[in-house]
Amino acid sequence: MPQQSQQPQQSRHPWRSSAGEPWEYDLHVPNDPRAVTVCRRTLRLILTLHGLIGLVDTAELLAAELVSNAVRHTEGPATLRVRWADGVLWIGAWDTDPEPPRFPAESADLGDGEDGRGLVLVRACSRGWGWRPAAGSGSRGKYVWCELATA
Repeated sequence: MPQQSQQPQQSRHPWRSSAGEPWEYDLHVPNDPRAVTVCRRTLRLILTLHGLIGLVDTAELLAAELVSNAVRHTEGPATLRVRWADGVLWIGAWDTDPEPPRFPAESADLGDGEDGRGLVLVRACSRGWGWRPAAGSGSRGKYVWCELATA
């Protein structure tokens, strides 16, 4: 009887995606300061399960700043969106305020106040950032995003 050669099976965890597979998560949160902690912890879990532990600390900081701004400066709910594709992690927050984010002037002294520091951190720690009005018919608000690359 001929013997069949057995090729070793690659072990693949069903919860871990490979670097080439894009994915996206949306987390809808109420206008509540505790939502920032929920978003940070959820983001940490998502990135860990996708094998992106090296991005967790910076991604948590950026997500916390974006969601904090969305909760602090609006009266409605917010959404944290996390997307991975082509070696880039996009983190964004949607909120109900259509006004563009206010970035402090380059020469502005931030002093002891907290206003403006979030976007300064986002700009300093990300590869790029921006904002756009919410898309779609009947949509309101804006989407503020930033990106991190693995390399």
